[in-house]
Amino acid sequence: MEAGFLLIFEPMPEPYIHLNQVSKSYPGNPLAGVSDIDLQIAQGEFVAVLGQSGSGKSTLLKLIYGLLSPEKGEILFKGKRVLGPQEQLIPGHEKMKIIAQDFNLNTYAKVYENIACMLSNTDLQAKRRKTLETMEFLRIDHLAERRTVDLSGGEQQRVAIARALVTQPEVLLLDEPFSQVDVMMRKQLRADLKRLSTQLGITLILVSHDPFDGLSLADHLLVIRNGKILQNDHPKQIVQQPVNAYVAELLLEANIIHPAEAANWLAIALDEDQRLAVYPYELSLAEQGISAEVKQVRYQANSDELEVKAGALSLTLTVPSGQVKLGDEVFVKINNYRIVQA
Repeated sequence: MEAGFLLIFEPMPEPYIHLNQVSKSYPGNPLAGVSDIDLQIAQGEFVAVLGQSGSGKSTLLKLIYGLLSPEKGEILFKGKRVLGPQEQLIPGHEKMKIIAQDFNLNTYAKVYENIACMLSNTDLQAKRRKTLETMEFLRIDHLAERRTVDLSGGEQQRVAIARALVTQPEVLLLDEPFSQVDVMMRKQLRADLKRLSTQLGITLILVSHDPFDGLSLADHLLVIRNGKILQNDHPKQIVQQPVNAYVAELLLEANIIHPAEAANWLAIALDEDQRLAVYPYELSLAEQGISAEVKQVRYQANSDELEVKAGALSLTLTVPSGQVKLGDEVFVKINNYRIVQA
């Protein structure tokens, strides 16, 4: 090192939320809960936790919020341990809000009252202003005088989000937020959550069994199975390089090809614990390829989803509508694949 030249190393910033080897189990149900979860979430990130029912998604959410206490490990928020329900009078971290699947609304109160009641009466003018601003942001100001019992599932979900948002939380946790919402409202709610993340900078953690929620919204996607994290990365990276066949199937209903079929039809040698994962959009009809019979044709407006069979090999692919019919003999070309663990 040259004389008079000093290197200064700045300490790495602490993770905003840090789960350090966290485990939580339920007596009598060894597959429930979570095990050895090691997770770091940055401030302002939109994180989606994806998994099938019973995989531990909701348990993870409740642990982060402080509704459950870990049996092992610790959960830190801005460097301080999150207290469990036995350690405070009102369970749940004061800087976070959680929205459960049942919304937890006063069903016979008006929308405005449901939201305004979350604020104190110390400054009534500020209370009214915050309530109206929150309703406007979530586009429910026209519902102010309606009872929540008279609203649709999507409208109730917006009210639940407004109740949480009006208190200005730093972290918003959502448990299956689209489970009671129709398709049209689901699209609007996804857009609202993305606005919360980008415009307000709130850290959002969403759990869902629907892969589209994570793929379309999240900065980071967390795939969980039997209480363990299988993969944690950017959604595009997980799609391109799923860690195993389960992740590929869960995300985009990948065709999973076993070693015998890979060798027989594609001349690809796989180990016994390896599989080929091929997404439906990576297959096409061609003049040459795998000779197969069309076993199912599922109409999807401008496209058809085909299920074809070649010996023991079954494949699903999407083609322009009307190209083939049930029972046709076709040639299928595999345009791309990845090798994954079984």
